[in-house]
Amino acid sequence: METYILGINGSPRKYGNTFKLLSIAMKVAEHFGAYTEIIHLYDYEIKPCIGCLSDMQEACQYPCVLNDDMREIYDKMLKANGFIIATPVYWYSPSSQMKIFIDRITVFENMIFINGKCLLEGKVAGVIAVGNDSGTIQVIANLYAILNSMGIIIPPWALAYYHEKGDVLNNNSAVLDAANVGRSIMMTCENMKPDKWYVCEEFNKILEDIVDQVRFEAEENYKLQMKNRSKVISRLVMKRKIKPLEQKIKNNF
Repeated sequence: METYILGINGSPRKYGNTFKLLSIAMKVAEHFGAYTEIIHLYDYEIKPCIGCLSDMQEACQYPCVLNDDMREIYDKMLKANGFIIATPVYWYSPSSQMKIFIDRITVFENMIFINGKCLLEGKVAGVIAVGNDSGTIQVIANLYAILNSMGIIIPPWALAYYHEKGDVLNNNSAVLDAANVGRSIMMTCENMKPDKWYVCEEFNKILEDIVDQVRFEAEENYKLQMKNRSKVISRLVMKRKIKPLEQKIKNNF
């Protein structure tokens, strides 16, 4: 049966650095034989957790009492062998949509008290965090603790981060880290024990093409998404003396 790896993008920008590193990881997993899919959390209606667990332990169980798009995501997560979770860093924390998503998958963890087992136990995950400043490792550590507390396996080198301005695709170290996330997740899902978990030279032949593919996809996403985003942001531009939006972000897809 084909290994299914689900990429979960917690950024509202489908052309940004979070998306780019996630795409690198997913394409490498694909190269090693996985079936992959990326979902964008901001495309879904996900209601905040209402904390029913605090009222009654048995109330929090799969499927969640809230009827929204999380039910579609739940189904994907149950089918997946592994996940790669990617988020921008907002104030030393995951994005708001990612945080809501994390809270809502408590329904899987709390099944321990319903039928004795977390429904995500034994699945594999890695984490990618991206920001313009500090906080990436703090976010990764937080998500690692949460995922492992749900019985999810965290393999070696299953993290990548970038905390600078500019296009992450021009940063060879970050790209290589993301590539190793994809490889590590796939190797673990397949129960492989490679001689080396983190590889460098072995990626030389494939990474150049993958980076070009991701760059193209990000640019196409930018063209599509900015039609709506620019309408919202331009309202501020008209009222304040701000450089045109295109000039502000053209180098930071």
